[in-house]
Amino acid sequence: MRRSLGFNILIGVSVALLVVITLAPLLWLFIMSISAPVDLTRIPLRWFPEQPDFSRYARLFGLTGEAAGTAFLSALRNSLIVSFSATAIAMLAGIPAAYSFSRFQGRIGLLYACLGVYMVPPVAFVLPLYMVLGQLGLLNNVVALILVYSTILLPFATWLLKNNFDAVPREIEEAAHIDGAGLLGAIRHVTLPLARPALGAAALFALLLAWDEFFYALIYTNDLRAKTLPVAIADFAAGRATDYGLISAVGILAALPPVIIAFFLQRSLVSGLSAGGIKG
Repeated sequence: MRRSLGFNILIGVSVALLVVITLAPLLWLFIMSISAPVDLTRIPLRWFPEQPDFSRYARLFGLTGEAAGTAFLSALRNSLIVSFSATAIAMLAGIPAAYSFSRFQGRIGLLYACLGVYMVPPVAFVLPLYMVLGQLGLLNNVVALILVYSTILLPFATWLLKNNFDAVPREIEEAAHIDGAGLLGAIRHVTLPLARPALGAAALFALLLAWDEFFYALIYTNDLRAKTLPVAIADFAAGRATDYGLISAVGILAALPPVIIAFFLQRSLVSGLSAGGIKG
């Protein structure tokens, strides 16, 4: 009984510590976003402003007609378009690829080759991709980022889905074949419903990877037509007089879409990651 109580206390303390470590930077980021510049530079530091200032959020949403609002909204639109489009392409191509690697032997070497390319540092591909995109007239275009991000997300999604397809018993698919279902019918009505948590987890992680990508977006974009949020945040910090409160507000708003999506897909995230480690 004593061991059980001590163990429960240890678990509770560990969880509380994890929550504090995880949420403390976000809380401080929010406090900075509503603090006056004087509060952020005074000594000793004021941990919470006497008069919270939410004007930066109004600026970012374009309510004051400033250039900061235009830049933020354009970057937000570009990030949404690029992230969701690249994720959709990666999932549409990754599902049949993962099923093929899982069910048909002799192709695993190709998967390892794709992962090997995925491991190459991104800087090695900058110049070749730049030349190709330049020849196609896609520089400073969201289409270029969608194509580049798809090549990044596809090996990751394929590998994650392949492990989860391995956990789906083949006997269930064989029973569907006996009942008259073809290959596509068995995949659609049997395999994919059973692997739905894995699909949600793969889509979520792919979306987060695309949402936070900075390197390629910095190289292949140069104005509001294609800049994404990570690049826009860097631009806000590049001026002579840096508004740390404005940068903090951008960070808070940029984190909201992934957090909201992760909240609705949290069950798929947990079950999808654990399913791949269990052969059923």
